[in-house]
Amino acid sequence: MTSGGVGFRTRVEVGEVAEVEDTATVEATLVASRALLGVVARSLSGVLQEISLPQFRVLVILSTHERLRIGRLAEQLHMNRSTFSRVIDRMTSKGWVRRVPSSDSRREVLVEITDSGAAIVSEVTERRRQEIARILERMPVHDQRELMDALNRFSLAAGEPAVSELLDLGL
Repeated sequence: MTSGGVGFRTRVEVGEVAEVEDTATVEATLVASRALLGVVARSLSGVLQEISLPQFRVLVILSTHERLRIGRLAEQLHMNRSTFSRVIDRMTSKGWVRRVPSSDSRREVLVEITDSGAAIVSEVTERRRQEIARILERMPVHDQRELMDALNRFSLAAGEPAVSELLDLGL
C-alpha cells in the first residue's frame, strides 16, 4: 500500500501478484510513457496528413497478421462493425488494404494489408526506431541493458508480445 492508501497491483509471474509500494514507480512510468508518446507522435507526423490514427492502427494490426475478419478487426479497435466497414471502404479506396473472400465461409470477408499499407507502417516504424536509437545513444550501455530488461518485463506484465516477436515482425 502507498502512503496515500492506494496500492497498485501488478502481475509478476503467472499466478503471482505484487503490490506496488511506491507511487514513484508509477510516476516514473508515466513520465517515460509521455516521452515515448512524443516519439510516437513525431514518427506519425509525416503520415497523418493522409491517414487517420485509427486507420494507421488498422495497418499496424494487419501488418502482424496475414488476414483478419472485418468483425475481429472492429473488435480489436473497439469500433462498431458498420462504422468500421466504412473505415475499411476508405482504406481500400486508398489502396492500403484489400478485402478477400474467406476460404472457410463464403459469408466471411477478410481484410489484408497491401504493399502500400505495409510501406506506411514500415516508414513510421523506421522513423520511430531511429529516434529511439538517438535517445538511447545518450544513455550508458549498462543503463540501456537495464532499460531493455525492465521494458521487456513491463511489456510482459501488460500482455504485449515479446520484443523478439516484434523484431521478427519488423515492429
